[in-house]
Amino acid sequence: MRRTLSVLLTMLLTCATLVTPARATDSREVTYDRYSLMVDGRRVVLQAAEFHYFRLPSPRLWRDVLEKFKAAGFNAVSLYFSWAYHSPKSGVYDFTGVRDVDRLLRMASEAGLYVIARPGPYINAESSGGGLPAWVKTVPGRARSSESGYQAAYREWLHHINPIIARHQITEGGPVILYNAENEYQVNTDAAYMQDIQDQARADGIDVPITTNDCCDGGSWSSTWATGPGAVQIPGIDDYPQSFECANPGLWGPWGEGLTERLRDDIPVFAAEYQAGAIDVGNAGYDKCRELTGPAFMKYFYKNNLVTTGATMFSYYMGYGGTNWGWLAQPNDVYTSYDYGAPITEARRLTPKYDEFKRQGYFLQAVTPLAKTDPIAAPPVDNPALTTVARANPDTGTQFVLVKHADRAATSTDAATLDWAGHRVPVQVKGRDAHVLVAGYDLGGQRLTLSTSEIMTHAAIGGRDVAVLYGTSGSPGATLLRYGSEPRVTVLDGRVTSTYSGGDLRLDYTHDGLARLLVTGGGRRPLLLLIGTDAEAASFWRTDTASGPVLVRGTDLVRAASVNHGTMRLTADVAAAGEVEVFAPPAAHRLRIGGDDVRVTRTSSGSLLGSTRPPGPAPLPALTGWRAHAESPEAQPGFDDSRWTVADRTTTTSPHPPKTLPVLYADDYGYHYGNVWYRGHFTATGAETTIDLNAITGLRGNYLVWLNGRYLGSAVGGVQADSGDQWTPPNPDPGPGHFAIPSGLLKPGADNVIAVLVANMGHNDDWIADDLRFKQPRGLVGASVGGTPITWRIQGAAGVDPVRGGLNNGGLYGERTGWHLPTYPDKSWRLQSANPAATPLTPGVTWYRTSFRLDLPENRDVPVGLRFGGEPSPAYRVQIFLNGWNVGQYGGDIGPQKDFSLPAGLLTEHGTNTLALAVTAEQPVPAGPGPISLFAYGNVRVD
Repeated sequence: MRRTLSVLLTMLLTCATLVTPARATDSREVTYDRYSLMVDGRRVVLQAAEFHYFRLPSPRLWRDVLEKFKAAGFNAVSLYFSWAYHSPKSGVYDFTGVRDVDRLLRMASEAGLYVIARPGPYINAESSGGGLPAWVKTVPGRARSSESGYQAAYREWLHHINPIIARHQITEGGPVILYNAENEYQVNTDAAYMQDIQDQARADGIDVPITTNDCCDGGSWSSTWATGPGAVQIPGIDDYPQSFECANPGLWGPWGEGLTERLRDDIPVFAAEYQAGAIDVGNAGYDKCRELTGPAFMKYFYKNNLVTTGATMFSYYMGYGGTNWGWLAQPNDVYTSYDYGAPITEARRLTPKYDEFKRQGYFLQAVTPLAKTDPIAAPPVDNPALTTVARANPDTGTQFVLVKHADRAATSTDAATLDWAGHRVPVQVKGRDAHVLVAGYDLGGQRLTLSTSEIMTHAAIGGRDVAVLYGTSGSPGATLLRYGSEPRVTVLDGRVTSTYSGGDLRLDYTHDGLARLLVTGGGRRPLLLLIGTDAEAASFWRTDTASGPVLVRGTDLVRAASVNHGTMRLTADVAAAGEVEVFAPPAAHRLRIGGDDVRVTRTSSGSLLGSTRPPGPAPLPALTGWRAHAESPEAQPGFDDSRWTVADRTTTTSPHPPKTLPVLYADDYGYHYGNVWYRGHFTATGAETTIDLNAITGLRGNYLVWLNGRYLGSAVGGVQADSGDQWTPPNPDPGPGHFAIPSGLLKPGADNVIAVLVANMGHNDDWIADDLRFKQPRGLVGASVGGTPITWRIQGAAGVDPVRGGLNNGGLYGERTGWHLPTYPDKSWRLQSANPAATPLTPGVTWYRTSFRLDLPENRDVPVGLRFGGEPSPAYRVQIFLNGWNVGQYGGDIGPQKDFSLPAGLLTEHGTNTLALAVTAEQPVPAGPGPISLFAYGNVRVD
């Protein structure tokens, strides 16, 4: 039986703990007040990272990403659910295989993560149509509104996805803690629509709090609908202060201070989407995006948000970006990779951004008074270059002081003395950095008076407290601990001086390497204090066992740990040989990592110290034995198009009227994704001189034209800007192409055939809830040959792939006849000894295929990629198929990407794989793409 939700506005708790999701089947209650969420009355600081399962169509790798979130200190994952991914047409829904979200939600629970469920209906996410299925473009009624046609469509989706989410709620023993209605819905808003989404959710069994995310630090609809129809229980704010200018990573907060505002007095401050990367709008490459939003940005803006506004609910976009495989991407801002400059790369490698998330995440886990704070007067500093902001927990008195530069864009390093709690202590802050310092805190069995080092984590291990503090390399630090009598201080490693006066033990030091000291006596249990730099702190992992918490230093990841019969067992990732140190209960005197027994010694710190074994080599084969075959038979006049769809419509639901009739919009005929072929038949008079076409393809799209089998050329298709919007009328001449008819090519009085191949690059999002933008057509929008009547037929994808789904394939001949599939018999194709780069290309489509065998070592994570050498040419574009999966697009007009991820699951790691390339050239090219090779993003033992 579900428990009733209640909003506790004045609950005062003397003990605040950060709660981990239950893995049992017992139900739990979610409540909240102005400070934080609560689960069964215990406060939760929610720290989530965004993950798009639909951008990693390999369920076996979902667990890897979720475990890496957990290992970084996140206690939640935010999940968009993509309507388009599950519904290829109205009334058809698929939640099997790579779309099994039941399995995904179980995995999240098993990983110990809460879930923020975000089913839209609109999600944006730089995905085609913003996650709205393309078939919705043909539905009457404005999208993202309460108009009846769209309402029937979105209710259909919600009544499929909501029951799945409902059975995985915390109130049912699952991980779902929040339900997010819609997404960034603040322009042209419809309160009835927002209310209906919530009503449908409640009717379908959703009983956790409902939230939403308002865009761009605006609070626009939230303030308007604070209590009326459409208002959610916990509205949140999206903040992207660093912009998306990846080509200029030196920028600093060009889009604002990034402070998440409090929207109502009865709810927590919720940073519903906080920037953790960027889309690569300038084609600078995602490494530049990672630099733009790197650790310095994270330290300053995230900590500023934590202390200045008192936020206790965070969701960072993205934690892991993934891949725009197939036709998943919207055409305007992204290419195949959706790496996003995230802390975990597209190939699932960890970055320095991951380290910073871990430092902050462990702090939020350990220092639980953060869940309930009020602003207080901040202690002063004697250097005006620096400034302080402070908060305190009203129940425990614990203080949190943010020390930062007064000028947030400052790049200098400045030192000062902080006058705090009756003590004068040194602080030093680098430009574009910030420190959260703690005072008046019960650090386990210790009493921390204050510290100018930051707390990473602490734990009670083996009858003593073990704490990890850290600071900027080379900066001074001071830590004061309260004792009833003078304790004994033993410096085990490093240089630390100590003095005892007035009940406080003062430790002074410089952050350099890893200092270790043991404090005993003084009326408290022993304390092992580990004081390091940022880098040293990042080398620690914390995990829980049935015997209590464990700290591990070294290894590249710790996924799980257990203690059994004196043996400490770790499930960990190891990329190279190195030290591994474990702080575990004294009963553990042996160490085993995966299947390896590690020889260890007991250190003066009481830890177990050993060495890890590096992974062995994992060689990859060369790609040889390529076979080639030209296609595009559709361009030839004798091609039989009698089974194609007749394009004869004279009306459309699109708000964009066609330039000529009949309506030739691909979506109107059920062809929504990828390439579309048109064949137009006309009886020539002999006076025709040009073929005049218009096509809308989205950014990076084009179209190729033939007449009676002769290639006439190509043109660039219309883009989103041609759609107009509520303020600007549509472009009346989008994507124009004018093709002269060569002398002697026409057959007067006979049938002549125009063939057009249109590359549909995806559908516009609907960010401003405007059908002119969302329902902009794709394909031909106008066609004429001097006024001569033309009859048209159209052909797109042959159907929905039952395994890969409707986003995988378009309408190339090879796709319709299975040339991309591993089972296709290609022995009759022309054999080439070299890469496709050795072969000239003619206009049209040429396919290349080869196979290779892998036998990667067991218990090894070797992410494999496909690399194109040389520079991408704007004269051709390549669709890349791995074992039938369309894993990406390459070309000079597509983006800067040369490396393409081949994720395990799609890639057969023990057996034969087939690569197929569909190369569409718009002009003669002396050489094809390449040279092409396999490479490894990394090589990690996973034990």
